Amino acid sequence: MSGTGASPAVVAAMQRARALGFTISSQDCVGRLLAVLAATVPPGGRVLEMGTGVGMGTAWIVTGLGDRRDVEVVTIERDARLAEALRGWPWPAFVRLVQADVLDALGQLGTFDLMFPDSRAGKYVGFDQTLEALRPGGILVVDDMKPTPATGEGHELAAELRRMLLSHPELQAIDMDWCGGVILAAHRRA
Repeated sequence: MSGTGASPAVVAAMQRARALGFTISSQDCVGRLLAVLAATVPPGGRVLEMGTGVGMGTAWIVTGLGDRRDVEVVTIERDARLAEALRGWPWPAFVRLVQADVLDALGQLGTFDLMFPDSRAGKYVGFDQTLEALRPGGILVVDDMKPTPATGEGHELAAELRRMLLSHPELQAIDMDWCGGVILAAHRRA
């Protein structure tokens, strides 16, 4: 991927979104942030995305990893139709798609260096399980934190999550008024 163009994986995710009528993929700016952060994951590290959708976030993470094969990427999607559409895509061998409810799967998957909770479960509901799966020194990327008139109940959930992220004693976090609202948090090392 060049500094301005999207990788083949990202272009394929855009095409899947159009074909499936999927309109809630992560914004391009969040994807680029995920790519940058994925590039920093240590050898032997692990990345988790919750709420795969059509694979947009996963595509950006894979893009950031480039030719590396020393990182495992796990992505969880609850919707069987979306998971099936993703199974046909030739993901690199280090990507594992789990079709399950996020909260059912989280406790069985181990811990991660980079996490992107992009589903209601694991983000707004059951966030304690998400935090338990974040390794010390690990990075959490939470998007869609800027309230909009259309968010309704989501506005209240986002406000509550924002307060918790910014005040949690185990996290060092920054609320960025950027790209739909992104909170970037690091799990403090003991």
